[in-house]
Amino acid sequence: MNKTDFAFLSLAFRQKYIRRWSLMRSTSEENLAEHSSQVALIAHALALIGNRFFGKHYSPDRAALLALFHDIPEVYTGDLPTPVKYATSDMRRHFADFEQQAVSRLLSKVPEELQDDYSSLFSDDEPEGELVHLADKLCAFIKCIDEINSGNREFTSAKASIEQQLSCYDSKELAYFLEHCLPAFSRTLDEIG
Repeated sequence: MNKTDFAFLSLAFRQKYIRRWSLMRSTSEENLAEHSSQVALIAHALALIGNRFFGKHYSPDRAALLALFHDIPEVYTGDLPTPVKYATSDMRRHFADFEQQAVSRLLSKVPEELQDDYSSLFSDDEPEGELVHLADKLCAFIKCIDEINSGNREFTSAKASIEQQLSCYDSKELAYFLEHCLPAFSRTLDEIG
């Protein structure tokens, strides 16, 4: 790579072209860039909730940053629908390999001096990475709520499935979010005030 060639950022900006929920009819299209922004907001909130109410020691900034980067590999892989990605253990394993290859390809577009810095942003083996995972699920759940509230029954079974998945987590931050934050997502702007 030419020392002046730093193409990673231009690739990351291509998230705006990656459509989410490709198997579903949506009343409102969603792209990867807006999804990552929403995941960052919620991951940041979960970290603050954990710190202030439950004595945790998360870095809210780190949670938000990891969330902004969590789906960038999809500029190469696309947003593979969940039913496909998780259809079998072989599919899960192959997709994980494919995703790791995408990360390696992305990192090859970063100057060598910065590769360690960027590489660390694709890690989910830290406490904040788990918050990003929860925030990602919450964003999917909120998308289902939005679609159903818009009269789109297409998201009914997805909502039930995600709700079941969320109920399996033992997370005080998640429980707090579900009780105190989630209800506002079903209200109109006038109702929120």
